[in-house]
Amino acid sequence: MEPVKEWATDFDVLDPGYVKDPFPIWADLRSRCPIAHTDRRGSTWLPTRYEDVNAIAHDIEHFSSRDVGVIPFKPPEGAELDGGDDPLTYGLPPISADPPLHTWTRRLILPWFSHRRVAGYVPMTRSICRALLDRFASTGHADAAVDYAQQIPVRVIAHILGVPEEMSDTFTGWVRDVLEFAENPERRSDTSDAFIEFFINQLVLRKKEPGEDLISSLLQAEVDGSPIDDSVILGIVVLLLVAGVDTTWSSIGAALWHLGGHPEDQRLLVERPEIMPSAIEELLRAYSPVTMAREVAQDIEFAGCPMRAGDKVLLTFAAANRDPEAFVEPDTVDLTREHNRHIAFGAGIHRCAGSNLARMELQVALEEWLKVIPEFRITDPDQVKWAGGQVRGPRVLPVEF
Repeated sequence: MEPVKEWATDFDVLDPGYVKDPFPIWADLRSRCPIAHTDRRGSTWLPTRYEDVNAIAHDIEHFSSRDVGVIPFKPPEGAELDGGDDPLTYGLPPISADPPLHTWTRRLILPWFSHRRVAGYVPMTRSICRALLDRFASTGHADAAVDYAQQIPVRVIAHILGVPEEMSDTFTGWVRDVLEFAENPERRSDTSDAFIEFFINQLVLRKKEPGEDLISSLLQAEVDGSPIDDSVILGIVVLLLVAGVDTTWSSIGAALWHLGGHPEDQRLLVERPEIMPSAIEELLRAYSPVTMAREVAQDIEFAGCPMRAGDKVLLTFAAANRDPEAFVEPDTVDLTREHNRHIAFGAGIHRCAGSNLARMELQVALEEWLKVIPEFRITDPDQVKWAGGQVRGPRVLPVEF
């Protein structure tokens, strides 16, 4: 791809400069062209104001969720379920579905991420974090992303889905292939095949020997008196692994990146642990990892922009959360910020169903890290590597302590 010369009319979310530091780009666009456009990878719009992102997220009539991928990708054909159906006929509901499919699939998974259910996952999550810290705490150095942040959510989700924790490294590789290698369709296709084959086999196993996991629960559930189509269950399960892993490890990694560069905030959290909940909200606001796409369902002029049916709109929640019209001094990360109506978890009917789980994992991960490593710093800022596109977060984060 050619380098970007004018962000207002030819932006590229995979531009290395954008991935590494998008904040000044959003600020510039917000001041002169708050909804940018590009024809790279198809006609695509990029709103940068809180008001616009929030409005589009709520407008399900004009902006469909049938294709939420930031980078166009057609799922591979090949794997089949019983009856020869396309394995992902229904996409990845509820996130890639409009009502009514969205409504009842979301209702099915919400109980698994309620406050009560998530509270039950806390001891397991603390145990995971402590075991990880034991591996490197005495060495004086670590990769806070690879050795810690990326290891936590995948193990928690594996427990919820009832799949072997020994598969964690494999799951991590699969998620990275699908989300990070956007312009390598062969690699994404091979990984998607592996994803689908694994979970098709898991569905077969649960039908024979159901357990107390989420997959078994979905297989035993009914909607309007009928069992749920295997394609729907497969889509939900793949979504939960992809969405529940990369988004959360990116948030944990970004939080550790911030703390590694701000010793005053490390001291603040160590000395005043009671502010951790507000600190979590502020870190989520400041480093929101997710961009979700919407597809324009019918021609519409939005905020003066002539959007056509089939165009993509990228809802970059991090850009919205840095809007000075919505937040006082938005580029200042204030761990004691009181008024914080961020939309890191999205807005509208597609607001993240797993937000309680993500908050818990982020809080537990930071609490356990700071108990063992209360002071640390980034070894070399130039060695930090970020991934972007659908989910932005540090993938390499060397620290010393």
